Amino acid sequence: MTEQRAGFPRRDADGRILTLGDLLGVSLAGWVIGMLALVLFDWGFATVGAGEFGRTNGWLAVILPAWLFWDDFRAWEFGAARVVAALVAGVVAVVGGLLVAGLVGGLPPLATGGLAAVAFTLLYALLWFQGVHWLARRTG
Repeated sequence: MTEQRAGFPRRDADGRILTLGDLLGVSLAGWVIGMLALVLFDWGFATVGAGEFGRTNGWLAVILPAWLFWDDFRAWEFGAARVVAALVAGVVAVVGGLLVAGLVGGLPPLATGGLAAVAFTLLYALLWFQGVHWLARRTG
């Protein structure tokens, strides 16, 4: 595999993210940016009296990581490895996020959803990266 271009995340010539560290770093950065944007918007709406602070759904913080995951999914050539890895990672990540949301259910929706979104992001990144590489080696 040759590197496609300098930058972060590092990618191979096909556009696939090269390391788990890069995938985790960029996806968690996306989650942080999403949470900051949600806090800013929620604070702004609360300031003008359009609602109480903390009532925005924190799950929205998963938008940027999901976009990154979709981009990496598209970079893999069509085949069973990418589909199976994405489905397994998606199901486990959603269930993990829902479990976290259930555990912290007494918090405001912004915090509950934000914690669920970070659990989703971590689980998906770990399972997707390891799964697609492992399956691709086995299926050719």
